[in-house]
Amino acid sequence: MQITAEQIEKDLLRPIFKTGRKYLVAVGLATSLVLAGMAAFGYQVYTGIGVWGINSPVFWAFDITNFVFWIGISHAGTLISAILRLTNATWRRPVTRCAEAITVFSLLIGGLIPLCHIGRPWLGYWMIPYPSQRGIWPNFRSPLEWDFFAIATYLIGSTTFLYLPAIPDFAAVRDAAKGLRKRIYSILSLGWQGTPRQWQRLEIAMHIMAIAIVPVAVSVHTIVSWDFAMTLIPMWHTTIFGPYFVVGAIFSGVAALILAMALLRRFLHLEEYLKPLHFNNLGKLLLTMSLLWFYCIFAEFLTTWYGNTPSEMAVFWENVRHNFAPLFWTMVVCNFVIPVPILAMKKLRTVTGTAIASCTIVIGMWIERFLIIVPALDHKFLPYSWGTYRPTLVEDILMASTFGFMTLLYLSFTKFVPMISVWEMKVGLQPRGGGILTTEAPGEKRHGLVLEGPLPTDVEE
Repeated sequence: MQITAEQIEKDLLRPIFKTGRKYLVAVGLATSLVLAGMAAFGYQVYTGIGVWGINSPVFWAFDITNFVFWIGISHAGTLISAILRLTNATWRRPVTRCAEAITVFSLLIGGLIPLCHIGRPWLGYWMIPYPSQRGIWPNFRSPLEWDFFAIATYLIGSTTFLYLPAIPDFAAVRDAAKGLRKRIYSILSLGWQGTPRQWQRLEIAMHIMAIAIVPVAVSVHTIVSWDFAMTLIPMWHTTIFGPYFVVGAIFSGVAALILAMALLRRFLHLEEYLKPLHFNNLGKLLLTMSLLWFYCIFAEFLTTWYGNTPSEMAVFWENVRHNFAPLFWTMVVCNFVIPVPILAMKKLRTVTGTAIASCTIVIGMWIERFLIIVPALDHKFLPYSWGTYRPTLVEDILMASTFGFMTLLYLSFTKFVPMISVWEMKVGLQPRGGGILTTEAPGEKRHGLVLEGPLPTDVEE
């Protein structure tokens, strides 16, 4: 049955105006995790960073693991959305906003973690390059400084990239809302009326942002990898870390996107929009990234084994045979052994199959971040400096709260912005060659979604 423009508008705006019981339960659970994290953070600030399990020589642990993990997750959205827009892949329409929202929220969470890590969050502004009366500037050789510029640039670009395609949908909500909500969405929609001139400018702006955001996304996680590769720590000082981190970021990001889409499909009843086709296509991409990830980790460990440097071999055997072996082989199983057979077979590459594979990958990629950081610090060059690390309850709560915060941000977003672009779905109904796409009388601009003429040019093949 062919879905109509009226049905698209009704289905996609429904979650904004109606709130179900399941939604309230999910918000309550996510809020509980966030409050627990705030309490743990308050206790850490009051007591000192010694409440964490970090000690000499392991000064980076759960905190930096979570930082790298969430920055990696952020690559799912804007990068994938930009590439799909540039290649004019028409199946992308229900996917792009789900992906772009993940990017913005993951960056927000990842950017907060260094503030926790420095121990004195009220001095976080010291990372901002500003001239002081004493002429003291931040240390530009510090990874914290690199991360500040990378995250700030990516966050500004990703937020802009998320906002631009949402303008016509803000106009749709504006015309359907009343009272204060109508006034808020009138401001957000920037006076959108759906004229050909506005469509043309919007298309140009989105195309420019799609081109600009791709190199920014790649450079951000390359800079994060330099936090490690620029040091002389065993297993860190390697040239493969740049592409290795970018591949891992896209890998974990696509998995997170598939999980988010599966949950949205189930709880917002979007089965008519998030179809098996979308999970099948993203599953193929996930399979490719799984193979690339396995190649990168095989190349890293092969060169370490072949070089046989004592300091690096100590870390190598810690991962493969000794203390961290259970985590290492769990990572391999979660990232390669389980997902590859599922994603390689078309019969298993269903909504459920890709969601199961994605769940294991998210777990495996968090473990991978942990194994990059802790074993290398645990076993430095000289045996007398070796140490141990065990996470504390405070660290466990803070880690869980990041997932709760992500869930809370995502759920809140569904109440303010349609999770699937209304106007892009309507463009999919537009006949070849353009024309007027409307459910009203000719020329009437209700909901700001009338397309007069052939714009936008993204037409279903």
